[in-house]
Amino acid sequence: MIKPLGRVMAAATCLLLVATAHGASGQQAVRIGFQAGLSGPAAADGATALKAARLAVEQINADGGVEGRPLELVVADDQGELERAVLGASRLVSEGVKAVVSASFSGPARAAAPVFQRAGIPFVASVAFAPEITHIGNAMFRMTSVGEVQGRAAAALVGERLRKKRAVVLTIKTDFGKTLAAGFRDAAPRFGIDIVGEYEYAPADRQFGPLIASLKSKSPDVVYVTGFYFTAGPFVAQLRNAGVKAQVVGAEALSSQQFIDIAGSAAEGTVITNVIDWGSDDPATQRFLTHYKAATGANAEAVAVSTYTAVTLVASAIRQGRSDSPARIRSELETIDQTTVIGRVSFNALHEVKKAFPLSIVRDRRWQGFGQIDDPELLAPPTR
Repeated sequence: MIKPLGRVMAAATCLLLVATAHGASGQQAVRIGFQAGLSGPAAADGATALKAARLAVEQINADGGVEGRPLELVVADDQGELERAVLGASRLVSEGVKAVVSASFSGPARAAAPVFQRAGIPFVASVAFAPEITHIGNAMFRMTSVGEVQGRAAAALVGERLRKKRAVVLTIKTDFGKTLAAGFRDAAPRFGIDIVGEYEYAPADRQFGPLIASLKSKSPDVVYVTGFYFTAGPFVAQLRNAGVKAQVVGAEALSSQQFIDIAGSAAEGTVITNVIDWGSDDPATQRFLTHYKAATGANAEAVAVSTYTAVTLVASAIRQGRSDSPARIRSELETIDQTTVIGRVSFNALHEVKKAFPLSIVRDRRWQGFGQIDDPELLAPPTR
């Protein structure tokens, strides 16, 4: 059942909805906040994340809830705007949420986070990469790995697993892209990788002819592409049309089926550092993948997987602490160490996630498992 919270101001407020929990009827629900851009430029990812959060709540409640009480998801739409993110955060606090899972992009998440920190409410960023978020205070946690860590994992993939040595780095001009490239660049010497060229492009770019011509002259055997499905898809298609046969490697942002749909046959063989192992035989992982596809008609992308995991970890923290006190939830998240649908997960002292990186490859026009990078020293998140 969906019911509105308060009065929705058409032009000036965020949309807030409550996804009322099922199961464990008669018990007062534990309210968990969810914030994302459900309209505006981030709407597609926001909608995907919300589906995953709702699926997590439905499964948790079907299994008896937390301490015999159902979860209730309180949803705020920040529309991808900083001011609305702050307004939505304030409303979530006023609605009595005990913790918040944010699928907002870095800007809105960074704007909203201090509101939750001041209220002492645990805030788990499932998508945002801005490094400042976990520096805001002890209530901040990040479910996705920062760009530098993913970039180092990509270097291990290129040098150890793929045995490639001549790399070109293609960097999208965003904080996310730049940190991925920085991590790859930092770890490249460790794996014997020679970066023979580096290029930047804008998020709005879709035509890469001159860039590819220059790249081709470098004779790389691998191209590390930072970006999103809507930029990497056209790039890879144009790269193959130009006759460049170099291996393409990317990050989790390419995990959408839309990347394959856009790139077509050119996507075959692309390998990415991912969030989830699509080849996993773990029952919980398979249950999630099967139920998510049944509920949405789509495969689970990175944003969905990270958000689902964040909700389940909050529920686990409530169970472990036998309390929905925000302070107790925060304390339990700090020490949590458990197997999830994305593998073993814990947080370091800065509340950055510690986890391995599954690898995925495009075969027969779909993403499939390709092993993992699990070196804890290489993948250690920042501590300051």
